[in-house]
Amino acid sequence: MPKPGSCQELIKQVCLLNMKKRKYTKTRRAQQQDVTREKIVEATVALHEQLGPANTSIKAIADKAGVQRLTVYRHFPDDTSLFQACTSHYFGQHPPPNMADWTAIEDASERSRTALLAFYRYYRSTEAMLSVAYRDFDKVKAMQPPMEQFQVYLDQVRDDLLACWKPESTDRKTLAITLRHCLRFTTWASLKNEKLSDKKIVELVMRWIKN
Repeated sequence: MPKPGSCQELIKQVCLLNMKKRKYTKTRRAQQQDVTREKIVEATVALHEQLGPANTSIKAIADKAGVQRLTVYRHFPDDTSLFQACTSHYFGQHPPPNMADWTAIEDASERSRTALLAFYRYYRSTEAMLSVAYRDFDKVKAMQPPMEQFQVYLDQVRDDLLACWKPESTDRKTLAITLRHCLRFTTWASLKNEKLSDKKIVELVMRWIKN
C-alpha cells in the first residue's frame, strides 16, 4: 500500500482526479448533446405546424435550431428517426383523449357523446398541426406510420363505443362506419368550418349515430 506522501500515492491521486475530470467532461458533453437534440426536435415541430412537413427542409430546421445541417443529420440520420422523435415530443405535450375517461359510463349515448366531445375539443386545440399533417400525409412517407398509429387508436375507440350499443338498437355495420366517420379529424374540421361549436357538432353527429 502506498505510504501517505509517497510518489505512488501522488500518482494515484492524480489518476483519480483525471478520471473524475473525464467523467465530468463526458457527462457535460452528453448533456449538451441532449440539449441540442431537444432544440432540433422543437424546431422541427414548430416548422411542421407552421409550414407543414412537406415544406420543411433540413436547412430550415438547422437555422431555427441554431445548428449546422450536419448536426441535424448526426442526431437524426433519416426522416424516419426525425419524425418518430417529433411525434413522440408532440403527443407527449398534446396527448389524445384517454378512453379511461369514459369507460365507466354505461349508457351508450352518453358514452359516445362524452368521447366525441373529448376528441372534438382535442382537435380544436391541435387543429394547426393536424391540418397540415393530414394535408401532407401522401407527400411524406416518414410521417405515415405515426399517423396510421393514431388511426389505429381511433379504431380502438370506435370499437369501445360500438360494444356499448345494444345489438338490437341499430344495424351494427352501419353504426361502426358512422362512429368511425364521426371520430375523424376531417369530419370535425368540415363541420367546424360551418361555424359550429364542438357541442353543436356532437349534437349533430349523435343524430347520425342514432338513426
